[in-house]
This record gives sequence, C-alpha cells and structure tokens, in this order.
Amino acid sequence: MTEYSLHSEIKDWYMVSGDELEVKVEDFIVDILRGSLLIEIQTGNFSCVKKKLAKLLFNNQVRLVYPIPKLKWIVHVNRSGEFVRRRKSPKKGKLIDLFNELVHAPSLIKNRNFSLEVLLIEEEELRCYAGGGSWRRRGVNVKDRKLLRVFDRFVFEDSRDFLEFLPKELDECFTNKVLALELGISIRLAQKITYCLSRMGAISIAGKKKNELLFDVS
Repeated sequence: MTEYSLHSEIKDWYMVSGDELEVKVEDFIVDILRGSLLIEIQTGNFSCVKKKLAKLLFNNQVRLVYPIPKLKWIVHVNRSGEFVRRRKSPKKGKLIDLFNELVHAPSLIKNRNFSLEVLLIEEEELRCYAGGGSWRRRGVNVKDRKLLRVFDRFVFEDSRDFLEFLPKELDECFTNKVLALELGISIRLAQKITYCLSRMGAISIAGKKKNELLFDVS
C-alpha cells in the first residue's frame, strides 16, 4: 500500500515534545508513542489496520487518527512531473463521512482502551496521467497527497459520543430512510451509520416497520 506524504505530515503536525516516533511495541511499529498512549495515523481504509489495533488493544491504550479532507486541491502534472494545472475539488468532506471507513471496524470503539480522533483538513492531491487506465480516473494516478492545514479535530472515546450524529428531533424509533431524510444524506450512508452504532452498542434494533428495520437509542 502506498504511503503518501500526508501520513508523515500529519505525524509531524500531531507530535508534541516528548513523543517517540516509529516505536516497536510488541510485534508492531506504531507511529507515535506518547507516554502509555499508542497513536496510529491512518489515511486510508480502516480494514488495513483493524487486526493490528485489535491486538495492541489487549495491553495498551490506542488512539487512531484519521483525516477527512474538508477542502481539497487537485494538482495535475505531466509524466515528467511538470505542473499542468491546479483546481479546487467540488467534493467537500464532512465529519459524518467518517462512517464510510468506520463501517469496516465499528466494534473497536467498544474497547475501553480505544479512542478515535478525526481531523478535518485541507489537502492537496497530486495526479499524473499514466495511461493504460487506472480505475475510474481514466488513466490518471494519484501520485501523492499532502497536508496543507488542519481546520478542526474531534475525539471519540466511547459509543455514546457517536450519538451526537443523530438529530435531536429524531423519533424514539426510526428507520434508515427517516435518518437519511433528517440528515440530508443518502440512505446508503444512513445504513452505515446505523450499522456502526448498533455494532458499538449505541443503538439497538427495536423491530421492523414493513420491510425496514426500526432503531432505538440503547
């Protein structure tokens, strides 16, 4: 898996005096050791670090740090690495996008040794036309991702913290369709939210309404 500059730049931004970098703990290398706290930075899929974190959590306090690009600039270069153009991406990441990754490892939050910190960032993505066809970008490859600044940070330490994503005016029992409508999101994202919240014990399945599941805050 490619490690972009974004990973090391977040590590540099996040570290404070006294931190140790790239420390071996048990059978793993962790990004930052801060006293007894292990800090792991993940800029990609949570499934890539799920097993590592699960093993470390047996004997250690672990914090996973994950960035979401609230603002992204896309820089195109040619095959020689020369600048072609720079534009702002129309996509603006939001905190709720966290569930697109959390869905791969929602049960981690049930562990008392685990915490999750989300950074809303400004990011620059470097793209280059490589030809041949790279998935939906029509032959354009991502060469690097870079951190420009951090707008905000949010820490989640237990399942109750995630209830902040639910609208205050939500009915006692609700469906994914109702949740999607209240939040102005897709039903697919609403399904990911309820899946994560139920797996971490924050909500429970209360029954069914026709073919839709009914959820209730636990």
